[in-house]
Amino acid sequence: MKKLIIFDLDGTLLNTIADLAQSTNHALHALGYPTHEESAYNFMVGNGINKLFERALPEGEKTEENVLRVRKEFIPYYDAHNADKSCPYPGISELLEQLQERGLQLAVASNKYQAATVKLINHYFPGIHFTAVFGQRDGVNVKPDPTIVHDILNIAKVSKNEVLYVGDSGVDMQTAANAGISACGVSWGFRPRTELEEFHPEHIVDAASSILKIAIR
Repeated sequence: MKKLIIFDLDGTLLNTIADLAQSTNHALHALGYPTHEESAYNFMVGNGINKLFERALPEGEKTEENVLRVRKEFIPYYDAHNADKSCPYPGISELLEQLQERGLQLAVASNKYQAATVKLINHYFPGIHFTAVFGQRDGVNVKPDPTIVHDILNIAKVSKNEVLYVGDSGVDMQTAANAGISACGVSWGFRPRTELEEFHPEHIVDAASSILKIAIR
């Protein structure tokens, strides 16, 4: 039985793609750049918002200065609109409740910036106690760097073999591998199942209820 389950946020706990797309398009439009279809953002997200903006900018415009300009437009808009259309994936709220009832520690490890990560977790899962909720923090490398996982483990006081990391992307599978913990890929997120399979995680699941079975076996 596991003692700690670490979840990615976007594409794993919450479907946030519509709000991310809307907010990035708002920022691009404000600066006179072309916007993108919502579906295109599935392959832009996952490595933090600065990388999202770099990917969203046109060829020839992907400079650090322009990334920061987009970020300046994006942050206040996203802070106001990041819960407009986002919602938990089917079965996630029930899963978290069941894991909590069984005494497992829960944590979040996201590449979304810290303030938005905390806001969304508190908004959508107010009845769940998380041992740690970490997004992208200043001075800390984003996933797949394992620092975020190590920081959670230091708080949770569990050994690596007692941890399961759950995510929807290759970045998540790499993060778990880099941290030396078991990984569970979820097929309902932003990336195709084939991306998960490339990294050979211990588990790939199609329903939230399957995570409970893995955690308590």
